[in-house]
Amino acid sequence: MIATIVNCITVIIGSLVGLLLRKNMSPKIKEVVYIGAGLISLAIGMQMTFESQRIVYMALAVILGGMLGTAWNIEGGIMNFGGWLQRTFAKNAESGSSFAQGFLDASVLFCVGALTIVGAIKAGAEGNYDLILMKSVLDGFMAIMFTAAMGIGVMFSVITILVYQGGLTLLAGVIGPLIGDLGLAEISGTGGILILMIGMNLLKLHDIKTGNFLPALLVVLVFTSLDPYVVPFLQQFSF
Repeated sequence: MIATIVNCITVIIGSLVGLLLRKNMSPKIKEVVYIGAGLISLAIGMQMTFESQRIVYMALAVILGGMLGTAWNIEGGIMNFGGWLQRTFAKNAESGSSFAQGFLDASVLFCVGALTIVGAIKAGAEGNYDLILMKSVLDGFMAIMFTAAMGIGVMFSVITILVYQGGLTLLAGVIGPLIGDLGLAEISGTGGILILMIGMNLLKLHDIKTGNFLPALLVVLVFTSLDPYVVPFLQQFSF
């Protein structure tokens, strides 16, 4: 858990720096920061999607996961939770919707990558903190940019990091063998799609409810668990 706590600290520090920058920004500069954050999100998302080894799994997971998330209104629940955080801990912050969106987008950005899962598993199972510490530095810089663009809601993503990444660390011995290399690749690829959605929203290219697509990360694991049975079946029809 030490590395995860360090990760939370770097995000908090980055967010505080971002808040200082945000206070002195003109509307035009804020627009530039939004564009920069959007473009970087697109670049990160594209890089992650290329890690997928089963494009069909990723595509089906995004579609089915999005359908499930929409039916369950996951984004609405997350936004309501973000609104509660804002009312409870940051009453003087910006409007609830802006706060909650920053919380949601930062939580997705900091937690959906394979680096989070691999780093947490190595930290928990092997006591190797290198990957999480490297991720902490990257998250700190991204926190500066996202907070400057979206506000203090980004800082509260440390709750998600602590629960999700910390939980993976504590359960590393069980989760690692279950996910496997293919699972990591497909989680990273599917997570990349979610980060692409964040980038598109920041660039105002589309209004995508990213939170509703979170179940895709679990759906893709179902497909990868069935992979040993699916591939031999498909090979029967190859020529």
